[in-house]
Amino acid sequence: MELGPRDKLSQAFWNEQRKGNTIETPLGDAVLLDLRHLGEKKLMERLPLICSLAKNYVGVDPVHQAVPVRPAVHYTMGGIRTDINCAADIPGLYAAGECASIGMHGANRLGSNSLAETVVFGAMAGDKAAGFAQQAVMPDEKKLLDQAKMHLSSIENLRNAKGTEKASHIRQEMVKTMERCFGIFRIGEEMQEGVDKIAELRERFRNLQVEDRSKVFNTELLQAFELQSSLAVAETIAVGALNRRESRGAHQRIDGFDNRDDENFLKHTLAYYNGDSAPRLDYQDVNITRYQPEERVYGAAAEKGAAVPDAK
Repeated sequence: MELGPRDKLSQAFWNEQRKGNTIETPLGDAVLLDLRHLGEKKLMERLPLICSLAKNYVGVDPVHQAVPVRPAVHYTMGGIRTDINCAADIPGLYAAGECASIGMHGANRLGSNSLAETVVFGAMAGDKAAGFAQQAVMPDEKKLLDQAKMHLSSIENLRNAKGTEKASHIRQEMVKTMERCFGIFRIGEEMQEGVDKIAELRERFRNLQVEDRSKVFNTELLQAFELQSSLAVAETIAVGALNRRESRGAHQRIDGFDNRDDENFLKHTLAYYNGDSAPRLDYQDVNITRYQPEERVYGAAAEKGAAVPDAK
């Protein structure tokens, strides 16, 4: 029940949603979390933040009302490929944390691993980047200026975009598509629909309209700039998921590829972009050291000694 692993609870929500047993809210389908049996004293003592969030964001007092809850994206597993020193493939670029794929996570992040990323690899990235800067030779000044002008020009083109599409509308469609087609459980036919839809949205983005032409605190421009990157990331996830014909970690297919396939897919998915075309996929073998991959099990099987990670 409510004490089960979080991913199992999310999967239960998915099943109930498909059966029509959830309730509609402005933020999407939800189920009701009832905390009233705990009483006001214990709620204020043990769960004050939860109570505050419920009141401020959905106008519900958990002392007297059930709280609508729904699964949400928690963490990005994967990102910029780096080596053990946090160095990316691009010289001088270092990455750590949720944006990076340093090899610390597989297809499922263990609880508290994000703290290790922050404390260990955050420091590592900073130290290595500082060391690189001290010994790096400055590139040609004209080359730097040309690159800066190119990036500024692309931002200016976006700021002056005079199409017919609104960034907020495209973003909303992107979010709904990713949740429906690449959410808790995945089905090949639905994933193909999602791949096609994200490609369509990227094409529609080329016809964007930005009404706010100001250069100071232009949040509409910022949203458009972020959306451009989000669509690329969404397409990477979509194409990569469709081509991974197995189930592993948070990638759970229920269309005949329900099991993990180490023979063909014990690999990192690599995505490369070339202009506006769809990403090209490649794969990199997983570097396995001391611990071998094991089946993830629960209940009686877990009590016999099988490894059970703290699920995300």
